[in-house]
Amino acid sequence: MSNLNADLHCHSVMSDGTLTPEALATRAAANGVNLWSLTDHDEIAGQARALQAAQAAGMQYLTGTEISVSFAGKTVHIVGLGFDAQDPRMAQGLLKTRGGREQRAQEMADQLAAVGIPGCFEGALRFVGNPELISRTHFARHLVETGVCSDTHEVFRNYLTEGKPGFVPHRWASLREAVQWITECAGVAVIAHPARYKFTANEEYALFSEFKTHGGVGVEVVTGSHTAHEATVYAQVAQEFGLAASRGSDFHSPHESRIDLGLLPELPKGLTPIWELIEHRIQ
Repeated sequence: MSNLNADLHCHSVMSDGTLTPEALATRAAANGVNLWSLTDHDEIAGQARALQAAQAAGMQYLTGTEISVSFAGKTVHIVGLGFDAQDPRMAQGLLKTRGGREQRAQEMADQLAAVGIPGCFEGALRFVGNPELISRTHFARHLVETGVCSDTHEVFRNYLTEGKPGFVPHRWASLREAVQWITECAGVAVIAHPARYKFTANEEYALFSEFKTHGGVGVEVVTGSHTAHEATVYAQVAQEFGLAASRGSDFHSPHESRIDLGLLPELPKGLTPIWELIEHRIQ
């Protein structure tokens, strides 16, 4: 199974992607994906649709979600793969971590209005398939559509990030909670795109150590935001901590994402692919 074209990280309209689960499945299959997972942020409502669409497109499927976690003053993402999507403990945990997004979004809109950009809450809502999951990405799309910025990259250079107008921190799940929800429901936990967090060496060591202590077993080595050098670095980290390696594009939109579904480089040699740990969970 190590030669599979696996893409185990992407987002649909159920969170902050722009395509339906069905459209994502069609696109993934067209790009040669054999094993796919839909990993919407803090949400599993699209899992049944994704499974059905994957099977109709001739792909194998792993259940997925991406859980927002607060760690060392930053937001870290933990991908869960292969869990039982019918287990109520997962849905209850995700509902808990989604709480407060609307209030946070109102505060973000208030900050933007204070710098002369009114109407952002209502504008962002137009891009939200699931109002419980309104996020910075939806605000960014509104700011592009209204001409405030030329693209979402410009948005995040000037707004919605720490120290810029529209940034409001949110207290997410703890690392222990996220890993526990995943493992209790028979899945495996994976640290998503670790190079994005810009931790110090000590903070990163603490993240990986605590993650493994709680039962985490994988890390995304190859992902849309990682350079080739970063993939090499996290291949070494995977070996150092005895973690399996995952591969996922983090695809959100044909117009915004750095890399398309299924077009990632292969995992570096000498690593254990995460899907080999959960072959029995593949559908």
